[in-house]
Amino acid sequence: MKKTLLMFGLAGVFMAQAHAQPKTQEEVYKASDEEVIRLVADHILEQPVTQFVGVSDGKIYNSTKEIPKGEDVRFRSPLMEWHYSSGVTNMAIIKLGNYLDEKKYVDYALNHVAFGFDNYEYFKKTFRDDRNHWHWPMGQLWNFKELDDCGAMGASVIDVHNINPQKEYQEYIKNSAEHILNGQHRLEDGTLCRTFPREMTVWADDLYMSVSFLSRMGAHSGENKYWDDAIHQIIKMDEYLWDPTKQLYYHCYYSDLDRNGVAYWGRANGWITFAIADLLDVLPADYPKRDEMIAILEKQIVGFSRYQDEDGMWKQLLDKPDSYQEASVTALFTYGVAKAVNQGWIDSGYKSIAQRGWNAMKRDHITPEGKFINVCVGTGISDDLVFYYNRPVGDNEKHGLGLILNAGLEIMKMNAK
Repeated sequence: MKKTLLMFGLAGVFMAQAHAQPKTQEEVYKASDEEVIRLVADHILEQPVTQFVGVSDGKIYNSTKEIPKGEDVRFRSPLMEWHYSSGVTNMAIIKLGNYLDEKKYVDYALNHVAFGFDNYEYFKKTFRDDRNHWHWPMGQLWNFKELDDCGAMGASVIDVHNINPQKEYQEYIKNSAEHILNGQHRLEDGTLCRTFPREMTVWADDLYMSVSFLSRMGAHSGENKYWDDAIHQIIKMDEYLWDPTKQLYYHCYYSDLDRNGVAYWGRANGWITFAIADLLDVLPADYPKRDEMIAILEKQIVGFSRYQDEDGMWKQLLDKPDSYQEASVTALFTYGVAKAVNQGWIDSGYKSIAQRGWNAMKRDHITPEGKFINVCVGTGISDDLVFYYNRPVGDNEKHGLGLILNAGLEIMKMNAK
């Protein structure tokens, strides 16, 4: 495959902004919304997504063609991985670039996807099958075993393909659609599920991992079956996971036990918010059950708003005041409310919820260097509630970067009105 990588030079990446970079946390808080979100986006651009590092020799390799025979490599940056979090970041930075008319942000996503397609065959040929495919460089580009492998990344390839069409991208999109519609495990009623941690477990996370792709695929293909499946997933997961007493979503449902898990994990609830917003963004105004999607979203917003801390943050375990404040769920809820207000799906009176969340993140969770901090690392499902309490947070953790870009963009739009 031969394509032009839209490489940006270092001068373009680090071009001085109209305003000086904040030097203190107080300056971040006082900066404009646009200045803050550019700060985060520019820090993402500083992390190379087109280079490998030799495991034994420590050398930098700019492509697989440079790697010596027998040398294992790792990504120079976690953001380089073919991972669902990278898909979220790609989609968000494209939206930000389009809104700000900044080509360097759009190019970031185009480069990430192009580099993956230009280099994955090497890793496919050298895969030793001595580990899970997600622990092998770009293993998720050719392996479709779970929604994590192709949902959000597949959705981002659709966004990239719309800008830079490639035959290889279209083939990948087709394969992703085939896996999600016909390859992924489902309950008898069609609800997407996984075979772990117990047989046929419904994960809240999977609503986003599927609907992010299905919503875009419906628009991309013109086939309503993708939107209809997305609607079906939202309705069924609402049935399985919603707790009307807590007014929150459980992290999971065990079909073999006919019961839910123990945790109302924050980010899992946020994925549901994000998924519904993604679908509503593309559904025609008169599409069947669109109003039901809005009603589910508003129900959730009313529910999770009851758990917002006084300073605007939400907790790792939404119903547990002694769990830590977690930034990725706060970004997701902030985005969902601001997006819903901006689109007119809910009343503008809700916007104070989003504004408080954004203010809290600006005040304490976005550093003067542009890092988004206090984000929980990747998290599976457990019936040990302490597992969730003890999940570590990362320094500029990859799971949060696309989320804060989305939140900041919708806050800019909301305040522009």
